[in-house]
Amino acid sequence: MAGGVDCGEGARARQHVFLVPEYLKDASKKMKSGLMFVKLVNPCSGEGAIYLFNMCLPQLFEIVFKEKNHSWFINEAGVLLHFATPMDPLFLLLHYLIKADREGKFQPLDQVVMDDMFPNCILLLKLPELEKLLPHVTEEKEIDKKKYYKYSKEKTLKWLGKKVNQTMAALKTNNVNVAARVQSTAFFSGDPVSSDKEEDYICYTHGLIFDYIPEELSDDLSKYLKLPEPPASVPNPPSKKVKLSDEPVEAKEDYTKFNTKDLKTVKKNSKMTAAQKALAKVDKSGMKSIDSFFGVKHVKKIGKI
Repeated sequence: MAGGVDCGEGARARQHVFLVPEYLKDASKKMKSGLMFVKLVNPCSGEGAIYLFNMCLPQLFEIVFKEKNHSWFINEAGVLLHFATPMDPLFLLLHYLIKADREGKFQPLDQVVMDDMFPNCILLLKLPELEKLLPHVTEEKEIDKKKYYKYSKEKTLKWLGKKVNQTMAALKTNNVNVAARVQSTAFFSGDPVSSDKEEDYICYTHGLIFDYIPEELSDDLSKYLKLPEPPASVPNPPSKKVKLSDEPVEAKEDYTKFNTKDLKTVKKNSKMTAAQKALAKVDKSGMKSIDSFFGVKHVKKIGKI
């Protein structure tokens, strides 16, 4: 299906093409707003991102694989391709649960999921499976038939650990090689690329889930999975700088004592090679110095005829 238009300043209109599951093709026909594109918080970066809601079920989808500088059709510049894939709404709810946990008390969910920047976050509360999912990441209390929730790090790490195991099983079933990819992330730099190990799968899967959770929670998950620490970067050696001082620099030797007499003495005492000794014995009478050939030329005066 093709979607809206994105016009930059002075730029041509761009067409958006979305690949969605086949069962969504009739969603817009059943309801006036069967499919809704909304801007919600990205649980990793905290910035805004576009998501798709199927209001018929309802169901949440993540929009992925956006290539800004690529055309998938001949003679069609500016066509952007997107994929809509189902997403677990708990990843988005974690952002609000962790934020509300700073108050340290149980709260009703409609007071937790509030956002002035992304008001459409209340759509998350309409997801039918939400009530069954919340116990995976929260402590729950019920007072006067109303439920109150509080974020639980212990439960969340246990839930994320199950996500890691499920993803690892899918990777192995589809024979996805992860060893080289893990080494490229510098977990095991320096080691030759080998066949996939259990540790490689855990590291790689942690990297996938990293994009869906806050950085602090990612660090806690790394410890929970007992992942190896990334190698520390070797610090660069300090650059050598010339020490500057206002005091005058004194010479260690008195070079004024060195004169031509000393130079002659050095030359005299220096040893000569066999070739130099043979050349010294040659009779040089009648020979001109080579310097004479490069002196001023004496022009002969020619008398008048």
